[in-house]
Amino acid sequence: MARFAPPGPLGFGGAPLGDMFAKVDDATAEAALEAAWDSGIRYYDTAPHYGAGLSEHRFGAMLRRKPRDEYVISTKVGRLLEPTTEPELAHPFLSTMMFRRKQDYTAAGARRSVEDSLQRMGIGRIDVVYVHDLATDHLGDGYDAAFRIARDGAFRELIRMREEGMIRAWGLGVNLPEPCVRALQESDPDVFLLAGRYSLIDLAGTKELFPLCAERGAHVVVGGPYNSGLLAGGTTFDYQEAPPEQVAARDRMAAVAAKHGVDLKAAALQFCAANPVVASVIPGAKHADRVRQNAALMQAEVPAAFWAALKQQGLLPPEVPTP
Repeated sequence: MARFAPPGPLGFGGAPLGDMFAKVDDATAEAALEAAWDSGIRYYDTAPHYGAGLSEHRFGAMLRRKPRDEYVISTKVGRLLEPTTEPELAHPFLSTMMFRRKQDYTAAGARRSVEDSLQRMGIGRIDVVYVHDLATDHLGDGYDAAFRIARDGAFRELIRMREEGMIRAWGLGVNLPEPCVRALQESDPDVFLLAGRYSLIDLAGTKELFPLCAERGAHVVVGGPYNSGLLAGGTTFDYQEAPPEQVAARDRMAAVAAKHGVDLKAAALQFCAANPVVASVIPGAKHADRVRQNAALMQAEVPAAFWAALKQQGLLPPEVPTP
């Protein structure tokens, strides 16, 4: 079965434009989005959660001026936005929009969420819808119940929307591969947004999810290709201080990169895109210069000898695909 997948190799991740960690003004956000368009990026991902609707508003303000058939937009369900008299500052987002988030994985919640997103963005259709954060960084209390509610509610409603032509594809947007595997086993998703679990220093997605996707014809969009900054020269992994062993692995990779004249950020992006299961890689950015830098990094020359050296030194397994 041929399944719809967002275009790649490079897309635009919308969390930073929801004022993640730091606020950004509307003009700066618009400039970042226009830089993405001018760089040839045609896949954009956002969510109601990102700034309590702020990211969706900003994406819509730019995209509704573009020809609708020339881009792909994805958003998410699982959190409805309700008016409030006090802004909800939900870490890591600093937006002061007057909405609070209400978890809702039901069928009715999924349909309302899609309709609300269409209104916020001011566009006529959404291409891909992900069920958001069924599991964040663990599979602990509440995960199984949330998954079952989503399976019997949001999953089925998204399948109906796909059959109606209201959306083109659906899947999960999560930080762990296990819910994606379960969704493939118990439902009929098309594509997954997997954040941080397929990168130069975290290959968790390859253990079970990627082979099952290949078998089912499903795809993966890779979020967090820099692992929240570690592969871009920072010290954080999953938005926390990185464990020493991961910093050491990054430093060894950086030494190999320096020896071969490679920017490790370019290697991080191109590595993710090289897997045949991966449809697109979506780093986020707040500023136009960073967007243009990501586009250039995806095109930068990375010699085959660099990838061979990583495998020879045990920094990548021999079987993993590389450019």
